[in-house]
Amino acid sequence: MTGVTGFSYGSDPSGLIWGFRFKPGVTASRINSVQAAEWLLGVQEHDPAEFIWLHFNLSNTASEKWMHEHAQVADEFNEALHDGSRSTRIEQADNTLIAVVNDVLHSFSFESADIATLWLNVTQNVVISARRTPLKSIERLRQAVEHGDQIQSSVELLVHLLRDQADVLVKIVRDAVARVDKVEDTLLSGRVNKQRTDLGALRRILVRLQRLLAPEPAALFRLLQKPPTWVAELAAQELRQSTEEFTVVLSDMSSLQERIKLLQEEIAAQVNEENNRSLYVLTIVTVLALPINIITGLLGMNVGGIPFAEHSYGFWIVAGIVPTCTAIVGWLVIRKQKQD
Repeated sequence: MTGVTGFSYGSDPSGLIWGFRFKPGVTASRINSVQAAEWLLGVQEHDPAEFIWLHFNLSNTASEKWMHEHAQVADEFNEALHDGSRSTRIEQADNTLIAVVNDVLHSFSFESADIATLWLNVTQNVVISARRTPLKSIERLRQAVEHGDQIQSSVELLVHLLRDQADVLVKIVRDAVARVDKVEDTLLSGRVNKQRTDLGALRRILVRLQRLLAPEPAALFRLLQKPPTWVAELAAQELRQSTEEFTVVLSDMSSLQERIKLLQEEIAAQVNEENNRSLYVLTIVTVLALPINIITGLLGMNVGGIPFAEHSYGFWIVAGIVPTCTAIVGWLVIRKQKQD
């Protein structure tokens, strides 16, 4: 429980959700905030290949205070936490990697684009990650660490996270493709009304995902051109490959958006064709009804001199004139249609 709010937000009193200590050749071990603070005090005495990963919940107000007092995160990291910009990026600041990663919520559905931000402060020996809501990719990374994945460096942990995020996006794209396939099959069967709404909502969600998840190319290019001194060449190459994999997934998402756009255009064309056909039928009916409307209108006037008013066969004469005129008008319409 936290003393300020009375709630733990799924974290300990310091705001720490989980922490891991990584040593070369062994499985990562869990640590709490007290152990992490002690480790950070003697960080210079530890093996240079050893590092820790601390994951915080920013909904707990104690998180930022603990990070400021014990982790000594970069000023750029603190600024990013309160910055209005949520664009995905990885930047270098004072030999520290600052990453802002947008990810889908753990309860993501296509009904709404549930996206939140994860902030990371990465140095050679310490990885600090912080979020406000549960996210899928960071949860996949935690499960991988607990299942014994060997992660040898802090950069490798970041690379693993980016690849986990790419895997989450791949699943989203697959689910979206399945939905589009279903809409396409429904379109072929002629039922398009509800599918127009489904396609529109799906396209808007994909556009928002791509806009928020696509990494800033300029910041990434600068980082890969001149990485921090503690980042090995192999680690930089893996980081480059992970971003390329991420770019491929985003490219697939763009292709899917184009496919959805084509389906929307096809549905719109079919709807317009059906509307035109209905309007044409309505026009024909109106034209065919024109003679009877004119004749009944004239004969219905209460004035003197109405023809056949006193004739014994007047009704049958008018009854013959009406279908005759209707037939003539119908013949003219059909002839005009054939000429066109």
